[in-house]
Amino acid sequence: MGLIIGHSLNTSNSIRNSKNYDELSQKYDELMADYQKILGRMPLTQEKPSTEVVEKEYSWSYQEKRWTLSLLIPESIYEFYKNQERVPTDEYSIYVTHPFDDDYIKSIIEKMNKIAIQQDLIESEKINLVISFVQSLPYTYDNITTPYDDYPRYPLETLVDGGGDCEDTSILTAAILSEMGYKVILLDYPNHVACGVNIENVYGSYYLVNDEKYFYLETTGEGWKLGDMPDEFHGVSAHYSELTPIPIITHQWNASWDRDLLKISILVKNVVSAIAENYKVWVGFDAGDDRIWNAVESDPFDLNFGREITINLTLELPTEKHTRLIVYVVNNEGYYVSDSYSKWFDT
Repeated sequence: MGLIIGHSLNTSNSIRNSKNYDELSQKYDELMADYQKILGRMPLTQEKPSTEVVEKEYSWSYQEKRWTLSLLIPESIYEFYKNQERVPTDEYSIYVTHPFDDDYIKSIIEKMNKIAIQQDLIESEKINLVISFVQSLPYTYDNITTPYDDYPRYPLETLVDGGGDCEDTSILTAAILSEMGYKVILLDYPNHVACGVNIENVYGSYYLVNDEKYFYLETTGEGWKLGDMPDEFHGVSAHYSELTPIPIITHQWNASWDRDLLKISILVKNVVSAIAENYKVWVGFDAGDDRIWNAVESDPFDLNFGREITINLTLELPTEKHTRLIVYVVNNEGYYVSDSYSKWFDT
C-alpha cells in the first residue's frame, strides 16, 4: 500500500511530561523485583519450563550522557519465541502484537519514563531516547546469526540475542513505542524496514496515513532521530502495517483413497496473534478455467492463536479426469488465507 510522503517543520514545543518522578521510580523498582511472578504467566507446554534467567545489561548514550538498562528474561519465554514458526508474510506487525512479552516491554518503558522525567524530556525527545537505545544494539544478518536468510525476531529474541537486522530492530521499536501509547506503523520497503510514529509538532519526513502524519524513524545505525530519513528513501513509497493483531493461518494435509472416495485430514494452525472466527476449510478437484469438481466445505470453526484443529472431509472422485486436489482455508469474509495443491493426476 503506497503512502503520501511529506516533510514538516516544528512549530511549537510538545507538552512536558507531568508524571511524578518519585512515583515512577518506585514503580520501576517494584517491576524489576517482580520478575518471578511473571514466570508464572508463561504459556503451558508439555515439558517443564526452564527456571533459568537470562541477565542482560545494556549501555548507550543519549544527550551526552551514558545510560544503562538491566533486564532479567526467563530462558523459557525466550525459547518459546525462538521455537515459534516463521510464516511467509510481510505483515511484521504479528511479531509486535504477540502478548506474552508485554510485561518485559513494560519494564523497558518504566526505565525510559524514569529517564524522561529525570531529564525533563518532551515527547519527541522521549522517542529519540528510545530509538537511541535500539540503535545501540549491533546490526546482525539473519544468515550469520541463524540458519535462515529471512528470520524476523520477536522483541525478546532481539533483546536476548543482543541485536538483529532492520526488521528486528523495527519490530522491537514498534513494540516499545506502541506500549508507551504512541500510534506506530511499520514501513516495509523492498530491502528495508523502518517505523513511522504519529506525533505532532515535529520536524522531518513523514508518511500520510488516513490524514495523519507518521514521522519516519530509522532503527539501524546510530544518530538518526525522529523525522530523519536516509536519502535513498526520499520520495519512495512503502507498504505499511498498522499494529493490529491478526490471525495468520497455516495448514497441512494428508489424504487416502477408499474406492471412489477421497478421505482427507487437514491440520489447521493459527500461528499469531488474534482469534480466527468463523473460518472454513474448502476442498475440491481442479476442473480448469476456474471451475471445480465435487467441492465440499467444513463447518465453520473458531481458532485462537497458538492453537490448531484437525478437519476431516470426504470427497467423491470425478471419473476419467485430469485434475488435482485443491485445499483452501477461507476466512469469515470468504477469502482464502491459506491454500495448497496436489500434483496433477488422472482418475
